[in-house]
Amino acid sequence: MTWVSTLKGHNHGAYWLLKTDHFQIELQSASQTFTGAVESVSGSTLVPGPHPELSLEELVSRAKPAVVFLKSLTKSGTGFFISSTGVIATNAHLARREEALLATLPNGTQLEARVVYVDPELDIALAKTPGENFPHLPLAEAATVRQGESVLAIGNPGDAMLFSVTKGIVSAVGRFDAAGPGTWIQTDAPINPGNSGGPLLNARGEVIGINSQKLIKKNVTGIGFALSASELLAVLHHFYPSTPQSNENVAASANTVPSTNPKLPSGASMMTTAANTQIAPGFGITEITSDPNGAEIFLDDKFVGTCPATLRIAEGAHTLILESAHHSDWSRSISILKDSTVTVKATLALI
Repeated sequence: MTWVSTLKGHNHGAYWLLKTDHFQIELQSASQTFTGAVESVSGSTLVPGPHPELSLEELVSRAKPAVVFLKSLTKSGTGFFISSTGVIATNAHLARREEALLATLPNGTQLEARVVYVDPELDIALAKTPGENFPHLPLAEAATVRQGESVLAIGNPGDAMLFSVTKGIVSAVGRFDAAGPGTWIQTDAPINPGNSGGPLLNARGEVIGINSQKLIKKNVTGIGFALSASELLAVLHHFYPSTPQSNENVAASANTVPSTNPKLPSGASMMTTAANTQIAPGFGITEITSDPNGAEIFLDDKFVGTCPATLRIAEGAHTLILESAHHSDWSRSISILKDSTVTVKATLALI
C-alpha cells in the first residue's frame, strides 16, 4: 500500500502489512549479559592536593581504544566500553527503537552491539558486543569534578573524521532542568551531532560524563552538556550490585569493582510466558504488572527487570519491591509454593 498524508497530500512511500499466527521471543538473563567488572572513582577517594595528570597525547592514546562508533540505519553516534566483556555505554536517544547497532572500533573491527538496556528517563543506554578483553574506561562520580579543570571529548561528529578529539574545561556542574533530569556537566569542549554518547574525560583518563547535547541559539557558541557519570553508575548498580551507587554521601573505593554476575535470587530467572510451560521442581511462576507500566522490579533487593514481567522464582518467602520515578515504592512479602502461579498487580501512588 502507499502512505499518503490526508492533510497535505505528501507521499511517504510504500509500506507492507505482514501477519503471522505466532512469534517467539528469547530472553537472556542479566547475569549472562552484564559480566566482567566496572571501575569507578568516588569523591571520597581523592587525596587533597595535586593529582597526577596525563599529557594530552598519552590521554588520547589510553582512552581512544575504548571508544566506538555506533551506527544504525538512520542514526550514528558514539559509545565507550565500561567493561572488558563488551558492555558499552551510550545515549538513549541513539539506541531507542533499535534492537542492535553496528559498533566500529578504532582499529576498524566491526561488531554487532545488541541494545540491552534503555533508561526510561535518563539519556542513557547500554549495549553488548560479543567477545572479551576489550579496553575500557573508569567512571568518576560528579563529586570528583572541579569547575575549571581540563576535559577531553572523544567522538564521531557527523561529516568529520571518526574518533575526533576536542578539548575544553568544565564550565559548571549541577542540575540543569532544561537539559533533562540528572546532574549535568557544562563544558566549552566542542560537542557536535555524532559526539552523542561519547566520553567526557578528565586529565586522569576517567569518564566524568556522557556527551549528550549542545546549546544551539543565535549568538551563543561553545556550550555543550554531558550527563554526569554519577547517573551512569546509578544505572549500572542495578546490574553490578557491588558497584558503588552514585550518591555523593556514599563512600566508595577507587579500584576495579569485581562483578558479582548479579544472579537472580535462589535460582530465579526471567522467562517468557508460554502454553504448557514445564516448571522445574521447587519453583513457581509469578506474573507482575504495574500502574504505571514499566516499574523496576527488585526481588530480595536484587534488580530483576521491569513490568510487565513473568518470573520463575524459587519456592519460599521473598520480598518484592517495585519502584517508579515520581511514585512511592510498592513493597510486599510474597510466598511462592512449588508449581504455583502467582499474579501480582501493583498500583504505585504518586508522590
